[in-house]
Amino acid sequence: MRQVRIGRTDIQSSALGLGCMGMSEFYGPADDAESLSVLERALELGITHFDTSDIYGRGHNERLLGRFLKGRRGRVVLSSKWGILRDPDGPPGSTYDRDLDNSPEHLARAVEGSLRRLGTDCIDLYYVHRLDPDRPVEEVVGAMSRLVEAGKIRAIGLSEVGADVLRRACAVHPVSVLQSEYSLWERGAEAEVIPACRELGITLVAYSPLGRGFLTGAIRQAGALDSSDLRLRSPRFQEGNIDRNLAMLDKIREVAARHEATLGQVALAWILCGNDDMIPIPGTKRLKYLEENAGAERVRLSPEEVAQLGEILDPAAIAGSRYWVATDAADGGAGQPGDPAARVRK
Repeated sequence: MRQVRIGRTDIQSSALGLGCMGMSEFYGPADDAESLSVLERALELGITHFDTSDIYGRGHNERLLGRFLKGRRGRVVLSSKWGILRDPDGPPGSTYDRDLDNSPEHLARAVEGSLRRLGTDCIDLYYVHRLDPDRPVEEVVGAMSRLVEAGKIRAIGLSEVGADVLRRACAVHPVSVLQSEYSLWERGAEAEVIPACRELGITLVAYSPLGRGFLTGAIRQAGALDSSDLRLRSPRFQEGNIDRNLAMLDKIREVAARHEATLGQVALAWILCGNDDMIPIPGTKRLKYLEENAGAERVRLSPEEVAQLGEILDPAAIAGSRYWVATDAADGGAGQPGDPAARVRK
């Protein structure tokens, strides 16, 4: 698989990564044996970029990756995140048992916990999972820069922040990666965030690049989702909205047919084509979908097709907001809508 450089660092990553969150919670029950098989197959396919967080499964996800990394650490670009607190006794999949702690004291505890669970002495990409709007980003990034100096992390990342916050952060220490939701389904980053990333030499790591599964065409109605599925809380998946949104996929099928590709492969190729400064990290815990996603790297869309796809899924035509309730500064300045927990949720 094609390799791309992370920001202005010397870290080389596969053009496509793997989001590991769903292996632990939010998208149905966990199956460690199957998840380990998916991780192994991903590496065989040339996917070297693996994304986790200390809150996924309350540490389960990092421990799972730690098992996989034994004997393979040198072949993997490992990313994790810190900055969110969860109730250790809370129910699986809950999105309302969270708070933010971006303090230097919590950072020190968080990185040591992640290093221990992951079984490594250095994390390649370390993100602030969500910024606390009451704590200056300069202070947070300054504390993280000392982890770079200590050799505990290689590069600093932020998640779901706006262009102004990025510039303020980079004035303290280079930020190498920004993780934000980006896909044909969610394009709020295009107006200001993506131009700022290019100005500052930051790689955009796009989570939910398949529109939380919508862009694969596999979801025909909200009622088909597991009761614990996070997507049931999204207005875009509610009755009425999902029917209107599904109608747009028929036109994308025409593009997919020309390339003998699936809908999901076309959606990923839309991000990959001509964008060496973007790395989509579709999440899956199934071998079938992993192999399908990896095939997207072979789909070569023309500039005309890229533009056509953007017009089909015009943001103004998508029914329903990204999350339930609009917020303003609660997500660190990203200006994205979200429910009361959106500033601390992916």
